[in-house]
Amino acid sequence: MSEAEDRKPRSDEARATFDPEITSEFAIPEGLAVARGSGESETTSEFAMPKGLESTQAEAEPEGSAFNAPRTYSVKDEPAAFTPATGVPMITLITDAPWQDRMRTMLRMPVAERPALEPVARAEEEGPAVPRVLDLTLRIGELLLAGGEGAEDVEAAMFAVCRSYGLDRCEPTVTFTLLSITYQPSLVEDPVTASRTVRRRGTDYTRLAAVFRLVDDITDPETHLSLEEAYRRLAEIRRNRHPYPGWALTLASGGLAGAASVLVGGDAIVFVAAALGAMLGDRLAWLLAGRGLPEFYQFTVAAMPPAAIGVAFALADVDVKASAVVTGGLFALLPGRALVAGVQDGLTGYYITASARLLEVMYFFVAIVIGVLTVLYFGVQVGGELNPDAALSIQSRPVLQILASMVLSLTFAVLLQQERSTVLWVTLNGGVAWSVYGALHTANFSPVAATAVAAGLVGLFGQLLARYQFASALPFTTAAIGPLLPGSATYFGLLSIAQSEVDKGLVSLAKAVSLAMAIAIGVNLGAEISRLTLRIGSAGKRRAAKRTRGF
Repeated sequence: MSEAEDRKPRSDEARATFDPEITSEFAIPEGLAVARGSGESETTSEFAMPKGLESTQAEAEPEGSAFNAPRTYSVKDEPAAFTPATGVPMITLITDAPWQDRMRTMLRMPVAERPALEPVARAEEEGPAVPRVLDLTLRIGELLLAGGEGAEDVEAAMFAVCRSYGLDRCEPTVTFTLLSITYQPSLVEDPVTASRTVRRRGTDYTRLAAVFRLVDDITDPETHLSLEEAYRRLAEIRRNRHPYPGWALTLASGGLAGAASVLVGGDAIVFVAAALGAMLGDRLAWLLAGRGLPEFYQFTVAAMPPAAIGVAFALADVDVKASAVVTGGLFALLPGRALVAGVQDGLTGYYITASARLLEVMYFFVAIVIGVLTVLYFGVQVGGELNPDAALSIQSRPVLQILASMVLSLTFAVLLQQERSTVLWVTLNGGVAWSVYGALHTANFSPVAATAVAAGLVGLFGQLLARYQFASALPFTTAAIGPLLPGSATYFGLLSIAQSEVDKGLVSLAKAVSLAMAIAIGVNLGAEISRLTLRIGSAGKRRAAKRTRGF
């Protein structure tokens, strides 16, 4: 090469390659050819399409959701049903079922398998006001949970309200004292979460039924209930006074105790004595409640007067069944409502709420034990002849005892502040429960099995009546299980412990716990069977008056 050629200016590319002044370690080595491109920077991402697969680039899905179907998936060849590898069966959703069953079924589905929400056009709203919908949902859930409704039913109601106002991506969570709900507009947006604490609980099934009717109207696509109207009706429900005054509740407590004493073999004198003891205990409990004392001490004091009257009969050597007096007083105090709700929560998978409810039941039971045991202990010390081996007959007077069971259910319904229209139904349901129990007991069935069968029928009929009334099943089941509560087993267990026969007392208390569990499981099983087999109260058979007379 000539010296003149060496002086020719080199191109930029050659200079970058051969210029010794460029010392960067990223300089292209000598002898390495560089492919000329279009001037744009080369793709360096490790997710770039490899060379040779360009032919399939056009068939690839657009970038977006991670839930797109794979390339080998074909709609024509899709399977009829999909079962996950873990073996979870597919749950079919009955579209014409009542909202309680539809929402409960959806809550039991995995989130990815829930059906999409059908958009509902509301004339007065551009779209759902998320904070207000969540607040309304929490307020409705608070009233239901405070009224004693099960955790799954509260979640179903909250889920129904949210979906009715267009919030399909919502997840309600219910514990014993805390309600929370989370709504996520989409997979890429931040979720909105709201919560509410339940600090006060009260038994008012009239208010509970009104809340259920409100949720029923919100979920009805023909009603088109606006948020403002729902808030107005909810405020009216909160302001409503209890249907029965305090003196009526005291009389109902006495009637319940008297009917329970007749149920276990008492006569007219025993009825009056048990009723007086229960009414005195009820008034003392009201006095303590007005002073702000916890319910534990209220139950302790309320259990003392019936036991004291029974001990007084024993000391006076009157030919009266003192055990029937004490047993009748215990019937008015046993927390059957909380027990059924706690076991139901456990059977449906809400273990935290179930544990809290059962712990509450245990505290109430301990309070009753302390009150009765204190009186019985002093009665035994002063010479009261109370026989723990005395058998309480239940089949000697079947007609009278069936009537007593119906009176017990009626007075229990009044104590639960039920609507007057439901009192007759629950009274008949209680009579049926006791009739079945007495028939099975006469046929030499074990008490636990007879109780479970009778409670199962209570749950079945209660769910059936609830479907016809478009209401909660609690008002039709809770009072009806009153005649089945283990009052006599509890009393004899406490009496044996008071007489230093601890082993015999613990056996009797274990029997009482078994009977209580049989009641709760039987009620829940009957309700589940009714949901599986009955399709009553469908959306096409609503009462026309519901849309015109408010709540």
